[in-house]
Amino acid sequence: MSSNTNTSKDTTSTLQSVMDQASGAVQSALGAITGSTSDQATGEAKKTTASAEKDLSHTTAKAGPFTATPGGGFAKDDPNRSAGSYDQTVGSAKEFVGNLVGAQGLKQEGVQQNKEGQAQEAEGQLKDLGKGLHDRVGGTVGGAVAGLTGNAAQKEEALRQHDDGKARQRGVEADLQKQTPQ
Repeated sequence: MSSNTNTSKDTTSTLQSVMDQASGAVQSALGAITGSTSDQATGEAKKTTASAEKDLSHTTAKAGPFTATPGGGFAKDDPNRSAGSYDQTVGSAKEFVGNLVGAQGLKQEGVQQNKEGQAQEAEGQLKDLGKGLHDRVGGTVGGAVAGLTGNAAQKEEALRQHDDGKARQRGVEADLQKQTPQ
C-alpha cells in the first residue's frame, strides 16, 4: 500500500490511489509490449492495490447519526437530518392511516409533513457536505503549513480536522446511496 508521507499515520487517499492505478496500468502495458512478465505482473499488482486503497478511502461505518472512517475520522450528523427523517416517517404514517380510514385531512397533513421532512433532511445534508468540505480543505492546508513550520501537534490536529470532514461527507454519501433505488 502507498503511504502518505505528509501525515504521521498511514491514510488512504483517493487521488493517490487513482495515480497509482494509472501508473500500474502504464507499467503493465509496457511490460506487455516489451514482453517482460515481471513488469506486467508488478503493474497489475500495483493496480489491484490501488483499487483496494480507493475502496478503503470510501468506506464508512454509519450507526444512526454517527459516521466513522477507517482513517479515524468521526462525525455526528447535522440535527436537521435526523429531524427531517423523523418527520418523513411520521408523515408517511399519517398518510397511510388517512388513506386507510378515508380521512383526507390526515392524509394531506401526512403528505405535507413528509415533504417538509425531506426538505429539512436535505438542508442538513447540504450543511454537512459544506462543513465536511471546509474541514477537509482546512485540514489539508493546516497540515501543509504545520509541515513547513515543523509543528507536529498542529499537523496532527490538521489531520484530525481533515479526517473528521471526510467522515462527515462520507456519512451524507452513505445516506444518499441508501435513498437511491438500485
